Amino acid sequence: MGRQQIKVKNKKKRNRRVFWFLVFPILLIASGAITYGVHIYSKAADMMGNSYEDARGGKSDLREKKVDPKIDNVSILFIGIDDSEKRSEGDNTRSDALLLATLNEKQKSVKLLSIPRDSYVYIDEVGYSTKINHAHKYGGPKATIETVENLLDIPVDYYVRVDFEAFMQIIDALDGVEIDVPFAFSEQDSKDRANAISLEPGLQTLDGEEALAFARTRHMDNDIERGKRQQEVIKAISKKAASGAILPKLGQIIDAIGANMKTNMTFDEIKAFADYGITRNLSIETLTIDGKDSYIPNSSGQNVYYWELDDESVAETKLALKQHLGLEPASDTTHNVANPASNEEE
Repeated sequence: MGRQQIKVKNKKKRNRRVFWFLVFPILLIASGAITYGVHIYSKAADMMGNSYEDARGGKSDLREKKVDPKIDNVSILFIGIDDSEKRSEGDNTRSDALLLATLNEKQKSVKLLSIPRDSYVYIDEVGYSTKINHAHKYGGPKATIETVENLLDIPVDYYVRVDFEAFMQIIDALDGVEIDVPFAFSEQDSKDRANAISLEPGLQTLDGEEALAFARTRHMDNDIERGKRQQEVIKAISKKAASGAILPKLGQIIDAIGANMKTNMTFDEIKAFADYGITRNLSIETLTIDGKDSYIPNSSGQNVYYWELDDESVAETKLALKQHLGLEPASDTTHNVANPASNEEE
């Protein structure tokens, strides 16, 4: 067994909900609108048209030709940013969350990799190594995509950049989500007001601001645990959306997403992913890259905190993703299963 920790989620019903929202807003809204009504469908199509932005000529430099999600294995990079009035730096805003999904069309399977925002990586845009979240600051989605491609040596075919404002508005439109908060904590809100959000342990319904604070806090642990909390919020949103509560709110949610999203996917490409959302045999694995806390001197000689990635774990992750995309022959390697008890249906 390798050092990489890969959590295998065996409950197919929950997996469908998880993936259904992970590609939501770009999939759930588009596909849901098809069956909900012509007006909502047109509204979703217009939203996607206004959100379209591509600076790479339609394909990854690591591909010989543009992929077709109807027949090809593809990858999608989800970039979460905080574009609030206080934190926004316009096009130079740093990314706050990175999630890479690879999708195997034949297997109808998904691998999800959370990339810690403080990962110490080489950024070609500036020609030196620093935190991976700086790539967006230096060159937006294009530089972020190129940095992830350099790190993992796989093509990133699509990206979705979503502002956390949309995240909060979606949760509020759903009248909150149910989260089991593991510890008491206080956190600043989206306007950076210190200790504006205070939560106690236990199962409770969180509004958009509270859910964002829960997903982003790092006071109690680190970036790896933070990524797991983000996944918990995604699950909760997925569960609420799958319950049907989302349907009367589609118009409101489309408005929230449309003002806070950029993607290089067309509306037709998005609809091509619908099979992943409705299959009963969808398989999902979530991956993390091992590493350690590290302080590395910057150009001024100051020690700066980074998440130093483990070389062996990076190599294992590369291989797993390449095999899943069909870029390397598959093997029978068995990965470590992390926290199997968490696979039980909640």
